[in-house]
Amino acid sequence: MGLMFRKRKKYGPLILNFTENGFSSWSIKIGRWSWNSRAKAHRVDLPGPLSWKQDKSRA
Repeated sequence: MGLMFRKRKKYGPLILNFTENGFSSWSIKIGRWSWNSRAKAHRVDLPGPLSWKQDKSRA
């Protein structure tokens, strides 16, 4: 198992994700709701360690 480079830049609700190869994906996070461009998944943070996710295949 090798080390992986990962970097995140936040600009308000917009999050840009980078890997060693450059730009990877972007996300939007507003309150408890978020959406990721790579997974095309909606996620809602629930109280405690729980979250709810709906991905593109179940839409």
